[in-house]
Amino acid sequence: MIIVVAAISFANQEDRDLAVTNSTAVQLATREQEPGCHAYCFAADPAVATRIQVYELWQDSASLAAHFDHPNYQRMVEVLSESGFLESANRAYLAERDESVYGPNGEKKLAFFQD
Repeated sequence: MIIVVAAISFANQEDRDLAVTNSTAVQLATREQEPGCHAYCFAADPAVATRIQVYELWQDSASLAAHFDHPNYQRMVEVLSESGFLESANRAYLAERDESVYGPNGEKKLAFFQD
C-alpha cells in the first residue's frame, strides 16, 4: 500500500473552506471511479484555519501513477487553484505491513510490529 499525506495551505479560512466544499464531488469520484484507491480525503484541519489535511491510500504504485493521468486528478488541481491554495507539502509512504492500533479487547498497545 502507498499512503499519501499532505498539508495544503491557503491565505485564509474562507479560501480553505471553499476548497473543501468544491472538492467534495471529485473526492467521491476518485474513491468510486479509480481502481486501487482505498481512501481519498481532503479535510479542513480543525487546529489550523488555513490548512487542509490530505490522506490517500492506494493499492500500489501503478494505481497512484494512473491517478495522475485521470481526469479526477486534473479536476482536483483546478479546484485547488480556483480556491487560491498557496502551497502543498506532501509525502508518499510505502506501507509493507499493517496491524491494529489496539489489542483484541480494545486495550492500548505498548509496542507495534514486534513479531
